[in-house]
Amino acid sequence: MPKIHPSAIISDEALLAADVEVGPFAIIDAGVRIGAGCKIGAQAWITGNTLMGEDNYIGYGAIIGGDPQDVSFDTATQSNVVLGNHNRIREYVTIHRSTTEGGCTRMENSNFLMAGVHIAHDVEVGSSNSFANNVLLAGHILVGNNVFLGGGGVFHQFLHIGDYAIVQGNAAISRDVPPFCMAHGYNELAGLNVIGLRRGGFSTEERADIKRAYQLLFRSGGNLKLALESAAEAEWSSGAEKMLAAARMPSRKGLMVG
Repeated sequence: MPKIHPSAIISDEALLAADVEVGPFAIIDAGVRIGAGCKIGAQAWITGNTLMGEDNYIGYGAIIGGDPQDVSFDTATQSNVVLGNHNRIREYVTIHRSTTEGGCTRMENSNFLMAGVHIAHDVEVGSSNSFANNVLLAGHILVGNNVFLGGGGVFHQFLHIGDYAIVQGNAAISRDVPPFCMAHGYNELAGLNVIGLRRGGFSTEERADIKRAYQLLFRSGGNLKLALESAAEAEWSSGAEKMLAAARMPSRKGLMVG
């Protein structure tokens, strides 16, 4: 049987794996499903038909699956949050469910969300990301893998954040952050995430090719359209091609280029 503190409130219609631990005064609502090895901290609230994989930690006072902050949202909408495995979600994090019928806010595996992070409705987060304290992600953002977002960073709705991107704390971002890039301030590129690429196991040749794509797209002095036309005439490694793809298919917010 799950290890449940006597003060916790668990709906009879919630499904918990046999070894789940639930702390004092936590609330788990009907429709929630929690996988093996998960630990739910004191005063956390899991709601909104949340589906949780294995070995997730939910910290004190976190709210997973709450209604989206959208004034037009109909609370009768059936939507949810889907979490993968091995995520560490610290105290007072909020992750809101989707605004659309049958939709979900999704997070994959091995992410670390520090205290006070907010993940809005319909956000999709990949794996192995770290979001420092009080990072705020608005609705419909797409986050890749191995991303680091500095504390207090705020991110506008609908934008994309590419793999291995790193964003300085207190940044205000309203355009796409390209893969493998560093960003700071207000939509300012600061170069390539060289250390992240090395730690990620990219070879010398792959890193050089990514640098070549970065220089062409963002430091050649021409416009992005001409740079992409030039890129089409060359061959690129998979990493560099990922950066070029982000430039070819940006979100509705457009790509950060300066």
